[in-house]
Amino acid sequence: MEQGDVKVILLILIIFVGFLFWRFNKWLKGPMPKRVRVPSDANVPQDDVVELLEGAGFDVLAGKTKIPITMTINDRDVLESRLFIDYFAEKDGQLLLVKVARERKPLEMTGSGVREMLLPYSLMYPEAEGILYVDMAVQKIKKITFHIEV
Repeated sequence: MEQGDVKVILLILIIFVGFLFWRFNKWLKGPMPKRVRVPSDANVPQDDVVELLEGAGFDVLAGKTKIPITMTINDRDVLESRLFIDYFAEKDGQLLLVKVARERKPLEMTGSGVREMLLPYSLMYPEAEGILYVDMAVQKIKKITFHIEV
């Protein structure tokens, strides 16, 4: 090998190591990829709610999903509960959670009423663009999004 060949090989090696270092830093500082946790084994029933959502242009991805919650009080008392998401839907590449209005527990359209009833779902699925509140009595779909300032 001649003197010029060694310089070229070193130059290529320095550029390659620099490129690897730059890509590693970019990967470290880049945004975390969104991980969507939509259940894949949930059945989608063909009912009036699904027909209303599909008629409005939404794709229903999953049906009723149970989310178990375990709480520990004073490091010894264990309580268990659960939350239910009625459907997962998608429109224009945006994931949306669906809650269906219940006659027993109507949603008060006030700031505190919406917050108390729907904010936990939004916090559990931060990758979701919002929550669709479906009221079958009046055949209406309301999209609710939360904007939290910290």
